[in-house]
Order: sequence, then structure tokens, then C-alpha cells
Amino acid sequence: MSSIGQIFDQVNQALVDLNNKMAFTKEHVLVIGTSTSEVVGQHIGTSGTKEVAEVIFRALQLFQEKTGVQLAFQCCEHLNRALVVEENTQRQYNLEQVSVIPIPKAGGSMAAYAYQQFENPTVVEFIKADAGIDIGDTLIGMHLKHVAVPVRSQIKMIGEAHLTLAITRPKLIGGVRAVYELQEEEGNCD
Repeated sequence: MSSIGQIFDQVNQALVDLNNKMAFTKEHVLVIGTSTSEVVGQHIGTSGTKEVAEVIFRALQLFQEKTGVQLAFQCCEHLNRALVVEENTQRQYNLEQVSVIPIPKAGGSMAAYAYQQFENPTVVEFIKADAGIDIGDTLIGMHLKHVAVPVRSQIKMIGEAHLTLAITRPKLIGGVRAVYELQEEEGNCD
């Protein structure tokens, strides 16, 4: 098993790789799904640990301080994958609040830890985040904007958990005449 220091370094490298694909600012939301059980090499939902949640949160908090990105921590399926966010994020994005407080056995260790650490935590049912980090195959896709684009990282695992990163981009619409980057005009369609 990876040490706490190695887990911190792995999360930090994954964040660097993600930020290289999308320069995060305070205007962006990053959704984080984490199975601390998977990080320690156990089956999802069986062996959650506060220590792993703490080190992952610390790496994300430092990243947030550098970039301004807003964090949304996905709860487990027992809370329908609701999300822990700061109240100002909930208000800024007009997200519908739900009444629940995540605990390790109903919400997951990561979401429960985030709820305890946030200044003004609230739980919302849905969000459309700009990017995401999925540690341990927690299925964050339902909370990403369309269209999700996978990001390859130097890091493939956080501890023993599979890592998936994604950013989003606007939908490309139109047909064969559609233009996605501004170019010199070649003619009209009049």
C-alpha cells in the first residue's frame, strides 16, 4: 500500500496534469469522487478511512488556494451521489439544496470529511462541473458538463485506486459547414 505521503504526491501530480489541460480559476467547478476504500486496496464502500480522506482533501485544498477552483465532493450511492459544496458555490450556481449530512457509512469518508472541513457546507443533488477527478471508479460522469474529455495523467492510480480525470468542452454543433475556430471568410451561404 502507498504511504500517506505518496498518496498526497499522487493527487498533487494528477491535479498538475489536469490543470495543464484546463487552467482552473474561481469560475470553474471541480467534482471529486473518491473511494478511500479503493485507495487502501479494499472494495469500494467497505473500508473507508478518515486518514486517506484527510490527505486527499489537503492536496485539493492547496490546489484550490492556488487556482481558486470551487470544489464539489460527490457522496456515495447511499446518498444518490449528492455533492458537498460550500454554500457560496450553491448560491452562485443556483443549485438546489437537499437535507442530509454525509457520514462515512452514508455519504462516504471523503464527502463526510469535506463536509466537516468546509466553512459553510451544504449538500446539493446535482451540479454540472467543468472537470472531474474520479478516484476508485465512483462514477462522477453524471455531474460533468457535456462534453467530457478524458485527460491522461502521469499518475494512473491513487494508492491502489484507479484514477480517471476529465475536463469538459462546449458541444460542437452543426454540420459540414460548421466552423469551430475563427478563420478568414471564404464566402457566404447567401
